[in-house]
Amino acid sequence: MEDIHCTELKQRMSSSEELNILDVREINEYQQLNIGGQNLPLGTIPNKLAELEKFKDQELIVHCQTGVRSEMAKKYLEQQGFTKVRNLLGGIVEYFKTE
Repeated sequence: MEDIHCTELKQRMSSSEELNILDVREINEYQQLNIGGQNLPLGTIPNKLAELEKFKDQELIVHCQTGVRSEMAKKYLEQQGFTKVRNLLGGIVEYFKTE
């Protein structure tokens, strides 16, 4: 599925749309700064697939600091049969730069 730009995500969040957001950064990164969503570090995803099963056919927006780890998460989840995974382009760094 096509990745998502920060401007689109911000618009959707500001309209109080119910979104499935997965932050794949490490716990300490998430605690310092986050946009909400579920924190599930990249390395733990293979062991947490059962928890994510409910998102298999729903839009799932994944993000990290700059978009590299979340792109890896997206590819892995797609290999596991997830059909609507979108990577936040530029990650949280770009998210907080974009107005």
